[in-house]
Amino acid sequence: MIAVCGLDCSECDIYKASTEPSLARKIADAINRRGGKVSADIIKCAGCRGERSQHWSGNCKLLNCCVDDKGHESCHECEEFPCFQLEEWARRSARYGEALRRLKGLRA
Repeated sequence: MIAVCGLDCSECDIYKASTEPSLARKIADAINRRGGKVSADIIKCAGCRGERSQHWSGNCKLLNCCVDDKGHESCHECEEFPCFQLEEWARRSARYGEALRRLKGLRA
């Protein structure tokens, strides 16, 4: 399952934690050690096409733009692809850059 931004959900620990309670506890503990205050029961994500209340980042700017504002299934469907917002996001990490390259492959 590929997110609207191109991330591979099957590689995401938060996505996997939805069905693995021990992983959810591990993630919550890591967040809490860094000063967060979360319980393991909120560590879940059904993906971009799932119930928004089950999305780890339901207020994601890329998700909101792609799905809510433009009605697409994925950013690569947009006439503005790749947009400035997506390119800026992709620069934040190697994994995000890989996600953008994945979307560019879908566009080809």
